[in-house]
Amino acid sequence: MAAGLPALAVLLFPQFAFAAADHELPGAAMSLWWVLPFAGLLLSIATGPLLFHHVWEHHYGKITAGWAMLVVVPLAIAFGIPSAIQAVLHTLLTEYMSFIILLFALYTISGGILLAGNIHGTPLVNAGLLLAGALLASVIGTTGASMILIRPILRANDNRPFNAHVVI
Repeated sequence: MAAGLPALAVLLFPQFAFAAADHELPGAAMSLWWVLPFAGLLLSIATGPLLFHHVWEHHYGKITAGWAMLVVVPLAIAFGIPSAIQAVLHTLLTEYMSFIILLFALYTISGGILLAGNIHGTPLVNAGLLLAGALLASVIGTTGASMILIRPILRANDNRPFNAHVVI
């Protein structure tokens, strides 16, 4: 238990871990080439399940880790290991974790909201639900609106023979 307390302190208060030495990346000096692994990752996520389904299904974690290493290793070489470590920790602790916590909160909150009704999935009804989602998104955000309206739109279109396009 006592051995895990320093790690817990770093996870809860990452700004203190970085207070001793500041190793920020010089964003203005970085070229657009640094974006290529991210673009490759997005392209892999978009096309992997379609083009190489079985490989993607079994190895998507390794493919993603490979794209991540194409950033982290050159980052450590170009700007130093402390800067690379700080960039990775900053991304994980302050950006990724906050996004996951936001999704968890929205999922928890929207899980208790039930929009019931007898609606049928016609093009007009679907367009109306999209309009309601757009209006709702301006108030509670796109992720919250998506989580609240996904069940009604799925229920409204469950009787349609071809309904995969509705969510996509």
